[in-house]
Amino acid sequence: MTTVTTLAQALAQAQATGLARIDAQMLLLHVLGRSTRDRAWLLTHDADTLTADALARWQALCARRAAGEPVAYLTGHKEFFGLALQVDARVLDPRPDTETLVEWALELLTPRPAPRVADLGTGSGAIALALQQQRPDAQVLAVDASADALAVARANAQRLGLAVQCVHGDWLAGLAGPFDIIVSNPPYIPAQDPHLAALTHEPLSALASGADGLDDIRTIVAQAPALLAPGGWLLLEHGWDQAPAVQTLLRAAGFAQVQGRNDLAGIARCSGGTMPVGLSPAMK
Repeated sequence: MTTVTTLAQALAQAQATGLARIDAQMLLLHVLGRSTRDRAWLLTHDADTLTADALARWQALCARRAAGEPVAYLTGHKEFFGLALQVDARVLDPRPDTETLVEWALELLTPRPAPRVADLGTGSGAIALALQQQRPDAQVLAVDASADALAVARANAQRLGLAVQCVHGDWLAGLAGPFDIIVSNPPYIPAQDPHLAALTHEPLSALASGADGLDDIRTIVAQAPALLAPGGWLLLEHGWDQAPAVQTLLRAAGFAQVQGRNDLAGIARCSGGTMPVGLSPAMK
């Protein structure tokens, strides 16, 4: 980039290089010490000048973003379901699409007093923390096999003052049920998917899952019935084309009322089902 002086000039130059305007704006707000929600401020201060130091730091961040590093890693923050989360390369960058899973879980939890919830593969804790914030009476477990990811989730829980319990574990192995709802946004990308090349800054173990992307979902579907309360639900996020396969797995495992939810773009984002009362192993 060439040297620029005003905010407007800086943003125009970044856009000319192909960087998305919203990314450039959020990085500029970060460098200026302002909230990334304060994009309107940039419009009213577009004639303000940047110091040489601020310009250099912003340009360096723009270069890293152009190389594929998520904005959330560059700023250290990401908003999810109204919560300001701290994130870094130890966890996935939480996607807005995952809020579909949270909304579905909250619908199902509405009639249940003091529910027990398990969030598997919690990463930054996004899902678990959103559910705990909306349902303070719930007992929410945030489970992850990565100690590094759990450290991020635990720090977010402490900073936000939310009583989520962080548990180191491999999906549901070793957990004590029953749970009213088990939710998960597990790895679901096929190991050889070419799109993984664009996600090299994020932890591969949280993205890919076997040849068809369903290895971890198979494990969760197999483990969940024994730990669900009678009438409890398992909700899973998955890839855009995986709903038929995931719903077939759920039915084969004995789940009823198998159905899905679309995200805001109309993409089949989540599938789930309930364990019929008479068939729930948790009753035994």
